Amino acid sequence: MTEVRAGMLLVATPALLDPNFADTVVLLLDVDDQGALGVVLNRPSGVPVAEVLDDGWGDLVAEPEVFFQGGPVSVQGALAVATLRADDDVPVGFRPVEGRLGLVDLDTPLELLEGSLDGLRIFAGYAGWGAEQLDAEIDEGSWYVVPGEAADVFRLDAGELWRDVLRRQPGELAWHSTRPVDPELN
Repeated sequence: MTEVRAGMLLVATPALLDPNFADTVVLLLDVDDQGALGVVLNRPSGVPVAEVLDDGWGDLVAEPEVFFQGGPVSVQGALAVATLRADDDVPVGFRPVEGRLGLVDLDTPLELLEGSLDGLRIFAGYAGWGAEQLDAEIDEGSWYVVPGEAADVFRLDAGELWRDVLRRQPGELAWHSTRPVDPELN
């Protein structure tokens, strides 16, 4: 089994029928003995960031400039995921997750972030698992665990992310990218 750690992706398998996670790709942001936390990357909400957050956050986020539905937990709150332009330019309010990918504190004044970020996306809510809960879901076949790429977070069209992530995997896992939505119709 692939190591479950921050920066990895969880790709929903056909066995995962929970409507909160069917056909999703989840970026893991924090994994420890207490559980795991991540955000769904492929569910744009249609709500512009500029309509909810003031002070120019809407100008800083990657296109589409909308909130993404990060998951079913704490949907009234938001998490900001960003990529640094350079490894040696870590602004105040940035917490590394993996490499240049990290979380940005939304209380940080924008002038402290200007010029330091290569991409930013804001997620309403998050996905969370208690201790050993995620391992159990992986063992039952609900998730594929695969390496993530920073570009996965900031795609303009997130609709094909599920297939594209699977397509780039080695071996038989890539075959799953071509499965029909309803195998009965195949």
